[in-house]
Order: sequence, then C-alpha cells, then structure tokens
Amino acid sequence: MLYYPEAQEMTCAFCGKTFLSNAACEDGHFICDHCHAEKGLAVIREYCKNSTSTDPIDMLTEIMQKDFIYLHGPEHHTMVASVLLTACHNSGADFDLPAALLEAENRGKQVPGGFCGFQGCCGAAVGLGIFVSIYTAADPLSGKEWTLANLATSEALLAIAKLGGPRCCKRNSMTAVLTGIRFVKEHFGIELTKPSRILCGFSEENKECKKEQCPYFDKKRSE
Repeated sequence: MLYYPEAQEMTCAFCGKTFLSNAACEDGHFICDHCHAEKGLAVIREYCKNSTSTDPIDMLTEIMQKDFIYLHGPEHHTMVASVLLTACHNSGADFDLPAALLEAENRGKQVPGGFCGFQGCCGAAVGLGIFVSIYTAADPLSGKEWTLANLATSEALLAIAKLGGPRCCKRNSMTAVLTGIRFVKEHFGIELTKPSRILCGFSEENKECKKEQCPYFDKKRSE
C-alpha cells in the first residue's frame, strides 16, 4: 500500500464509484471501504449471533482467521465492538444482541480505514467506545454514559499508542479488546473469560510486523 499526505480522487476497482482517499496499492488500484469490508462484516455478524462464548479474545482470533477478514481493514473496528457485546450478552447481560450487533456494524462503518494514522485515533479504540456506548445506551446528551464511552476509547487508545507504530489491525484489536475486558469488570461488574496468553498467528503475513516488540508475537511460529 502507498499512503499520500493529501487525499486524492480515486475510483473503486469494484463498485466504480469515486472517492477521496489517502491510500492505494503500489499499482494504483483502489478499493473503497464499503467494498473492502462488506463481506467481512457479514462474517462478523453471523459468527457473533451464533456464538456462545464468553471469551472475546477467543472470538476475535477465530473471526480473524475466516474468509473475507483481511490482514488490515476497517472491519476490525466493528469486530472489537461485536465480540465484546457478544461476550457480555453470553455472560448474562440482558439486551437484544442481534440489534446491538447491527448498530455496532452501522457505527463501525463510519470509522474509515487509516483513521489511526490520518486522524490520530485508532479505529480499534473507537470500536471499544462504540461497544460501551451501545451497552450503556449513551448519546451526546448523556452524563455518566457519555463519560464511560469516551473513557474507554481513551484507555484503549493510550494502550495502543504505547505499543508504537506502524499500525497493525491485529495487534491493535487485541489490545482494545483486552482493555475492554478490564473495563467491563471495573465498571459493569462482568468478569469475561480471557486466555492466559495471546499469540498472534499473522506475523508472517505482515511485513511491518514489530516481531519481538509486539506482546502477541509468536516466536516459535516464526522459527
């Protein structure tokens, strides 16, 4: 991928529509966020609707291995919110999960790819904020609920920023979900399941992988 400091008009190779974008492949091809994420979002939605798991990290890593979930892409923003909603629902929280998943998808689609580098706010962190906002029924006029949604985003963003660039949608999503697990326990009294250790299975695919500098790097897999 090539990234440009100023947005340029580009035509999507799939739908043929023209958009302003800061990114294209090195051969000049461009795919809009809708076409990139459409099938992946359907995968996330169907997986979560049928899951009985209370471990959002396990759900996250399973979804990441499915078809139409790419190494990087805006579908990860929805994924973070969706696995946390599902895990809370399966842990006994009383809300309409299918409706919540659809709302998470609609909100997640509003966060474009590359948001981390161009707007300075990783979409995975926003995904955590989306989850908290839906869970607490927050809106711009809310009090405590508004505070919690923004607090969750800020805590995830700080954790992601401390790991350093370049961007990695896998690393950032795992970090946002881990932050969410702690946040849910602290503020909602729900103790979600989590693995004792998280190992990433995508290092070989990612040429910008930070390797040993990433807390999820699987050294044995790379040997």
